[in-house]
Amino acid sequence: MSALLTSEGWALLESLPPYDADTAIALGERLRGAGHDPRTVAAALTQSRLRAAARAKFGPFAASMLFTPAGLEQATRLPVAARHAQRFASAGVDRVADLGCGIGADTMAFAGLDREVLAVEIDELTAAVATVNLRHWPEVVVRNEDATGTDLTGVTGAYVDPARRTTSGKRLLDPRRGSPPLSFVLDLAARLPAVGMKTAPGIPHHLVPDGAEAQWVSVDGDVVEASLWFGLLARDGIRRSALVLTEGTGGGEGATAAEVSEVGMPTPEVGAVGSVLYEPDGAVIRAGLVGQVAAAVDGRLVHPSIAYVTADALVRTPLARAFTVEDVFPFQLKALRTWLRDRDVGRLTIKKRGTAVEPDHLRRQLHLDGENEATIVLTRVAGRQSVIAVRPVR
Repeated sequence: MSALLTSEGWALLESLPPYDADTAIALGERLRGAGHDPRTVAAALTQSRLRAAARAKFGPFAASMLFTPAGLEQATRLPVAARHAQRFASAGVDRVADLGCGIGADTMAFAGLDREVLAVEIDELTAAVATVNLRHWPEVVVRNEDATGTDLTGVTGAYVDPARRTTSGKRLLDPRRGSPPLSFVLDLAARLPAVGMKTAPGIPHHLVPDGAEAQWVSVDGDVVEASLWFGLLARDGIRRSALVLTEGTGGGEGATAAEVSEVGMPTPEVGAVGSVLYEPDGAVIRAGLVGQVAAAVDGRLVHPSIAYVTADALVRTPLARAFTVEDVFPFQLKALRTWLRDRDVGRLTIKKRGTAVEPDHLRRQLHLDGENEATIVLTRVAGRQSVIAVRPVR
């Protein structure tokens, strides 16, 4: 990486064509044959590969950035970072500390909305990468230091992105065990008027502090984060919310957003399976807001504790994926095998909630060899293990 921070290394990186895995080895051989240092060539090709992978998160910005593999994996997607920045801008926060800035994704979004930003990163290499990525924003200051000891004089808001893995690489769901921990963020929230914290999507609801808003975010159906918002950044009366973003190709034109909270959420009814089945978005499920999906589609739950919604007519919603119901019957291996054989099914998608059945084991038991494909949902209906045969609504 350090070789790319020289003028020669940067020039080599910028001269590379778009990354192509099929030609990368031959390109490396040509560059080394032309006299370029092998370590610089290897670093440049690695960056070219990471830039190609980063387009999903950063769109066209990726082409002029630097990455570390871990930094790219952990970085906030730019459309999500833009939502973070909008919270601070709407609250009137002009100077933000991005504590645990990583490679600089959230800082880029803050600076893009004309916020002055103090970006702090404890890892020296990652801080150097962030400095390169933030070179276009003179109002950004990057510090390589521990966020817990940073001087925040003049800062009116802070966004904290703790490390959420153990030394062995295991993910941490409890924000109290992050680095820095939740206790540090709570202390910040007591001193600053606007504080946000990125945390794992699996955070249990009982760990959401009193007075904070927890928001779960998904992008193209993938739950990417949860955030805790304090002070001016927490909306009145909202403890839990879900933001569903549809970006397609990483934040290009045509992106859409839908948001729900528990405000005004009725208690959904439970009833028979109708002509449509809805699988709520993962962020909606994590936030415990399945009842909002039921209300949006004039539907009901198939079981009081299972996150499937059914309705008698199709109502399109970005909060859930819709399926046309083709059949419903009790779950028995023989009956299911007969149903699939009669329809010449050889490729089967199995969805499940509220059942211990393992899809891979079930496929082996079914001995599928037909020409058609089908989708089934294994769940509980009226207290019974059931099969709901469905077809995705395009």
